Amino acid sequence: MKAEDRKVRTRANWLKIYKELNSITKASRKIGISRSTLYRWILRFNSEGDFGLSDKSERPKKLVNQKVDSFLENEILEIRKKKNWGPQRISTFLIRKLSIKLSPMTVWRVLSKHQVKPVLKRRKRSDFKRYSKLIPGERVQLDVTKLKYMVYQFTAIDDCTRLKVIRVYPNKKTNSSIHFLGEILDALPFPVQRIQTDWGTEFFNSAFQEELHDHFI
Repeated sequence: MKAEDRKVRTRANWLKIYKELNSITKASRKIGISRSTLYRWILRFNSEGDFGLSDKSERPKKLVNQKVDSFLENEILEIRKKKNWGPQRISTFLIRKLSIKLSPMTVWRVLSKHQVKPVLKRRKRSDFKRYSKLIPGERVQLDVTKLKYMVYQFTAIDDCTRLKVIRVYPNKKTNSSIHFLGEILDALPFPVQRIQTDWGTEFFNSAFQEELHDHFI
């Protein structure tokens, strides 16, 4: 489903909740949006039907090619001075905000005419810090990936040593998860204290949880 279709379906659900509660205040609280937002979509639906639930383009319906006069040149230079943007972003800004249609090449010619230097992109200093636990086995990440029909890859990664355990199963049912847990415990040369998974049902079920308890995990 496309992003736009998801938005339309979400807004349709908002209106459904509003009709059920018959109150903008109650509906907006339940949905988690402001009253003004909900009211705006109600008005658009009442006036335009389902079509009104789609996003409207901010692009002007009619764009007129502009001649570059001194006023427009000064406008381009002012935008460049304040925003430090290149020709492409300045062109987009002029179209969306001022309804002035100028190609990036035209904007570049104006900047070049006034000897404006190109925008320099500097790499930011990396503040990356390697995430890791201090003790091997303190936390092991578990995940399942479907490779193709009846082929599921179970992966375990220790957050300290980055040691991996990978096994392939024909399904991702509880029995496969429990068997994989045994493979992890046999393969890793240290005890596992804790595991972290997503909310998949292959992990969040009573049988798998009991297996964890039996191994004091």
